[in-house]
Amino acid sequence: QVQVVESGGGLVQPGGSLRLSCAASGSIVSIYTMGWYRQAPGKERELVAVITSGGSTNYANSVKGRFTISRDSAKKTVYLQMNSLKPEDTAVYYCNVRGASYSVFNYWGQGTQVTVSS
Repeated sequence: QVQVVESGGGLVQPGGSLRLSCAASGSIVSIYTMGWYRQAPGKERELVAVITSGGSTNYANSVKGRFTISRDSAKKTVYLQMNSLKPEDTAVYYCNVRGASYSVFNYWGQGTQVTVSS
């Protein structure tokens, strides 16, 4: 069993910053990718950013230059630094972890709310 726990959401004014964290724990042999997705009301879940075990990153066009994803492999933790936040960044942010234990797994966190509003 693998647990994925996010933290760091909240309310911030436009132009502000937030840092999300996500820690994976449990029966993990290796982690392939860790990433962040978001879902706004009435919209589908979308990729925000993902980082591979080798450190390669991929970002949604809408967050390039404003968000930075990073990971601490030893702690099995991924971070999302979000700067210059806009109201359209308001959503529930979900952490995703893909890896292997006794078999390949794909786990989601419970989600953390990010609200950008004045």
